[in-house]
Amino acid sequence: MECVFGLVGNGFAIVAADTSAVHSILVHKSNEDKIMVLDSHKLVAASGESGDRVQFTEYIQKNVALYQFRNGIPLTTAAAANFTRGELATALRKNPYFVNILLAGYDKETGPSLYYIDYIATLHKVDKGAFGYGSYFCLSLMDRHYHSGMTVDEAIELVDKCIMEIRSRLVVAPPNFVIKIVDKDGAREYAWRESVKDTAVPAA
Repeated sequence: MECVFGLVGNGFAIVAADTSAVHSILVHKSNEDKIMVLDSHKLVAASGESGDRVQFTEYIQKNVALYQFRNGIPLTTAAAANFTRGELATALRKNPYFVNILLAGYDKETGPSLYYIDYIATLHKVDKGAFGYGSYFCLSLMDRHYHSGMTVDEAIELVDKCIMEIRSRLVVAPPNFVIKIVDKDGAREYAWRESVKDTAVPAA
């Protein structure tokens, strides 16, 4: 029951994701960070099969770093999104990845941006987006409450509304969420919203 969503505000982009690692009827862990810091000013929030999600996001992260190492300049957010879409499209015809991505970034020239990339290599620049079962609730809430030029406080309030709606409406709702933000100061973790904590296993 994965939930990944994000939005663009006034000078920043924010993404949130559940932190549950689930297989079949089992919850393996509830502190899995599904939002990768791609570089200093980019975030990748991903949902999908665990192996595909981890392998593909790490592959994109390393290739973005390699481009910057070779050329001395980082990829723009749009370029990183198009590269990611190209790799998904290539894999689609060989060995497809089942991974859906929200790519958020901040560029000095163009400001914040958010890109929606799904597992069949559809790419769209959006102001707000969501993946997973939680999207049924998040998208309707964001349609109602989102407006351009939101402040960080307004955006966090909307994210919290989405999380509360998922927890109260989704039959098997993930308990914990991580929120990350990217702006002129860089990409960073903003907060966790936890209702369940993993307990430490006592030493034998």
